[in-house]
Amino acid sequence: MKKWIVLFLLLLTGCATTPKDTLTQVSTIDALLTGAYDGQMTTDQLLKYGNLGIGTFDALDGEMIVLDHQVYQARSDGTVCLMPTNSTTPFASVVNFRPDLTPCLKTVLTEETFQSSVDELTPNQNLFLAVRFDGYFTSMKVRSVPKQQKPYPPLAEVAPQQAVFEYTGVSGTVLGFRCPAFVKGINVPGWHLHFISDDKTKGGHILGFTTVGGNLQLDECHRFYMVLPKEQQFSTLNLSQDRSAELEKVEK
Repeated sequence: MKKWIVLFLLLLTGCATTPKDTLTQVSTIDALLTGAYDGQMTTDQLLKYGNLGIGTFDALDGEMIVLDHQVYQARSDGTVCLMPTNSTTPFASVVNFRPDLTPCLKTVLTEETFQSSVDELTPNQNLFLAVRFDGYFTSMKVRSVPKQQKPYPPLAEVAPQQAVFEYTGVSGTVLGFRCPAFVKGINVPGWHLHFISDDKTKGGHILGFTTVGGNLQLDECHRFYMVLPKEQQFSTLNLSQDRSAELEKVEK
């Protein structure tokens, strides 16, 4: 039976139970790029849609890591904390993670060769792919962004304020998504990965890593569920522009 991408554009109302293999997203990446940083969904609500994912927080305060039904914040001061259930997010992607493949990687990999290895294992790049990789990293480079004040600047102006952290000899989890090219403007096309250490003291948006191997779990998702804000600010955003160059600057 063919699998079809199902796109639901709903207002931000109550929560629903999402089917298996469904990536659920709050707002759009282009809205975030314009400076729409006000939280739209509580982390308690977000966890009803998934137990693994990534995103950010109200006022763009750090990087979000959703792992094993817990929501962590990697802050711009280098610390990581477990977030309360009433904290909110302006942008996040989560999935009820049920891996289809669980290969073990036993070779030295950089972020680029890691992604290539996953692409070989799951070549259909027209589906969403949720990734979890638990391993040992000889190097890990991550970033986080500081909390912003209103009026919020565009994300491309926030990126130069990011704090970068480099770690050596750390065990932890890489998680995130590979999204299809056709989500341009909605999510990040291609790879978007975050990291959190096993002791939950280090984490952030990944800028690069080297690993000597670990346990990989992959979950292909053929459904996409998007929750759009109903607030007035969202209705006034100019989302007609091509912001690919801004996104490239922010992601790298």
